[in-house]
Amino acid sequence: MASNISPFESTPPELLAVICAHVYAAGLPPLIPSLDPPLCADHAAPPLSLPSSYPCAHWTQSTVRRTLTSLCLVNHAWNEAARPWLWRKVEIRLPRSWLSIVEEVAGGDDEDAAEAQAALIVDRTLKTAETAALALAARTGEPSASADAGDAASDLHDKVLARLSGPDISILPELLTPPASRDPSPRRLRTKSKSPARWKLMRSISVAVQDVMERAHPGIYVPPPHDPHPGKLIRHLDFNHFRTIGMRRSVEEGVKNRFVTGERLVAVLKELPNLSVFGATEYMDGALTSSVMKELLLRGSVARGRGRPSRGRDVVIPDPNDPEQEDLERRRECKELEAVDLTGCVSGVFVGALTQFVSEYLLLTSDSDSSDGEEDPRERPTPRSRNAHREEPLVLPGMRRLGLRGVKSIQPHILEPLVLAFPNLTHLDLSCTRITSEGLASLGASLAVTLYSLALERCNWLSGESIRNFLVDTPATRALRELSLYGDRTFPSPLSEDELRDIVELAPCFKSGQLVYLDLSSTPLTAHILGELCAPQPHLRSLGLSHIGDLPLPAVAAFLRDKAPQVEVLTLVSSTRDLGYGPDFVPARQATIALYAQLVTPLCTPPFSFRISAPSSPAAEAPTRLRVLELSPLLLGALGAGASGWRIVRSKGGRGWYVDTTSGWVAEGAASRLRRGLAPDHPWRTELDALADANGNVSSGVGWHARKMEVLHGDGLMGREAGLYGAVSFAYQG
Repeated sequence: MASNISPFESTPPELLAVICAHVYAAGLPPLIPSLDPPLCADHAAPPLSLPSSYPCAHWTQSTVRRTLTSLCLVNHAWNEAARPWLWRKVEIRLPRSWLSIVEEVAGGDDEDAAEAQAALIVDRTLKTAETAALALAARTGEPSASADAGDAASDLHDKVLARLSGPDISILPELLTPPASRDPSPRRLRTKSKSPARWKLMRSISVAVQDVMERAHPGIYVPPPHDPHPGKLIRHLDFNHFRTIGMRRSVEEGVKNRFVTGERLVAVLKELPNLSVFGATEYMDGALTSSVMKELLLRGSVARGRGRPSRGRDVVIPDPNDPEQEDLERRRECKELEAVDLTGCVSGVFVGALTQFVSEYLLLTSDSDSSDGEEDPRERPTPRSRNAHREEPLVLPGMRRLGLRGVKSIQPHILEPLVLAFPNLTHLDLSCTRITSEGLASLGASLAVTLYSLALERCNWLSGESIRNFLVDTPATRALRELSLYGDRTFPSPLSEDELRDIVELAPCFKSGQLVYLDLSSTPLTAHILGELCAPQPHLRSLGLSHIGDLPLPAVAAFLRDKAPQVEVLTLVSSTRDLGYGPDFVPARQATIALYAQLVTPLCTPPFSFRISAPSSPAAEAPTRLRVLELSPLLLGALGAGASGWRIVRSKGGRGWYVDTTSGWVAEGAASRLRRGLAPDHPWRTELDALADANGNVSSGVGWHARKMEVLHGDGLMGREAGLYGAVSFAYQG
């Protein structure tokens, strides 16, 4: 007789978890990016080598979520394996989806419903833990457990309730009884009390059951009760795709009835003990209140007392009446954040909250201030104690990646202590901020900071000398692999020619030849510095040389051919006198001829060869890997429809690129190589032609040479983003 049992019925749960982990990993960006937007994501066969433009190196997030959702519906075993990965990354896209997340994670805004839900959780968790304990005791052969199961269960339940009502485990009495059995007295006749956090309920029940079973049956270990709540599964939360535009709401509704409020965000963050990545945008920065900043930054080792210098921890007297004591206890159980992206957050609420946080926790307090008879409540060191006097600022060691691009409203005396509070940074984006020369020097004095990716774009409060000293003399920048010093005609680079010469010639990151991304736009770069002083850059893949009008185009071509042949993307917006941006006028037609004669043809075309017999060796390749040029709109218009497979691809904003659609990274078997001369019907060339025909009607993630650093996943300036972050990276001209 044939069996109808599925082969997955007997599959070990560990194997199911590994399968689901691979499904989730299929949607992560590759370690070696192709620098191209993910266009052929629906191709079935995955690449066997990297980089790969075709097939796409990773699945789309929608494909990953659909797959994990389908696995959750197979059976209970698959649900247990796929559910943690389905909830691991939460991207808020629509207002209604945010309200659903609030309802699912934090229980919504209804306090009565939240208290009733907490009581149901307590009752259900008690029954589950007691049943598991009795079953475990019966399996071990305890006579008291097998004689009368009903009496044993009732006796255990009474003991656990007595233990939970003790002085050391405080759970409200009304939560220890189901809602249906409570006294239906009017709400106004009973005192309103705040229900304890979910994590505290689960831990208290686990401790109570274990303690009772240990006393009755020494040596028996009862596993902690299963918590079906999804909050502990979330590691990544960002609002990159969140929008309220197009909802036909009035201005008054947008101001008074916000979807993302500080109260809702705090309620959600309190239920995310394992959160490690958080991203915010200007569409919800009004919810970044002081309570939210504390929930984000005062987690883990900081709440446990680590991270504060020893001088500030001499006297710590816990105050049991402190209303924030419970929050502090809960934060001790949380993991520290590794990455925070606050791109474009400029609202008054956010500025005030960050100012209050820095003033309270990160600014140095003098001894005279702490010796005053009357203590300012804002100078309280931590919620842990009202009587502990702070002498030194907090140190937040968990943060690795920090994005502050466009945070223009934060004053230097607030911004600099915030950055200096993170001693273990590897990725730092300070573009378009008010960072000063003194703040940059203080960051360089840190011996713990080791930066791999740094962006100082359009920082008009910095001096050229401070940038020179930071890159040449400080150990924090010795391991840099990605560097952006971008400037434009509005905010040009503050570097002088001598300072730029010192950076190119003496900076360890230049001398090592390990740079993969470099942007020197608007710097006083000369042919001598580029050709004679700059060390070879064999790993450089994306180079920005925009807004340098005096730079000769032949010097750029010689640098790419002789010192940086791996460069694939080059920006020349309003650059070089040969393209018409020097002191002499150059007609548009002559500029296009110079572009092809001095750059495209000699660097992107394989050398001509003619053989009568069959070739015994592979065909010669082009001198460089150059295949994408970012040019000014005026020059792109002069190029028209392009030629020889080169097409114009425009972004959603003002940027545009001249792209060789006949080339791309194609994974062939176990090897991946940059192929040129792709056939017109090749899938990759077809996708690029479609982007060119769209004439800017593309998604915000289409483009090359990102301006914004990707910090949430740690891909840096070589990363790729969509949503609002993608618009900042690839669409905005400034």
